[in-house]
Amino acid sequence: MIGFREQGDGAPLVLLHGISSGAASWHKQMALPGCRVLAWDMPGYGDSPLLARKEADAGDYADALAELLDATGIDRAVLVGHSLGALVACAFAVKYPQRAQHLVLANPAQGYGRAEAEKQSQVWHSRQALMALGGETMAQTRAARLLRPGACADDIATVAAGMRRLRAEGYLAAARMLVHDDIHRWLAEYAGSAEVWCGELDTVTPPEGARALALRYGMPWRPLPEAGHASYLDNDILFNQQLRQAVKGVADAGTH
Repeated sequence: MIGFREQGDGAPLVLLHGISSGAASWHKQMALPGCRVLAWDMPGYGDSPLLARKEADAGDYADALAELLDATGIDRAVLVGHSLGALVACAFAVKYPQRAQHLVLANPAQGYGRAEAEKQSQVWHSRQALMALGGETMAQTRAARLLRPGACADDIATVAAGMRRLRAEGYLAAARMLVHDDIHRWLAEYAGSAEVWCGELDTVTPPEGARALALRYGMPWRPLPEAGHASYLDNDILFNQQLRQAVKGVADAGTH
């Protein structure tokens, strides 16, 4: 069974974490008013089992998400995908269009499926090298890089804790998906609503790339000031305000 954290009642809101994180990283979003918030540990993370398929794409992770939503009685939801989670959110919305009410693609990782083989190899080997260092070393050397300069110690600790909990096999499976899949493959087939957010100080998935993604598909673009890659931690007040607006927009659209 896929691991998850859940809190609240109301409109279903599903949170999908990035490659070096987990469900616990969303602690500032779990008490969002009027929402039933569910944050998963994607396959291979936390206590969640690995996917059976060795070289899974985002669609395979989307299938696992559909099984989790079945098990928790969630038929339709607003999906928030952060970083690599954005790729999974897009795949889910294409494979299960009736279940995705709206997408929020936050600091989206776009994948390297269309990149040259040399670039793919470079990314894969860099991810292998990172994991070889171990979660503790990653936490000590990289956690702060996912946040804005001068980020608060508690937020750095949250990111570091997620890195310490990483399982090598789960991280590397997700890295393979990052290398070989591509967000455009999915968004080209998506006909629903979505918006793109990005921290203005993000050096991992820089805002210019996120903005270009939004423009390419005609999606609203929302930069988040005073926020790095983990924008939901750096500027949680604005992030959560926009989440409430997104959920309200879906609810309002459903009444017309």
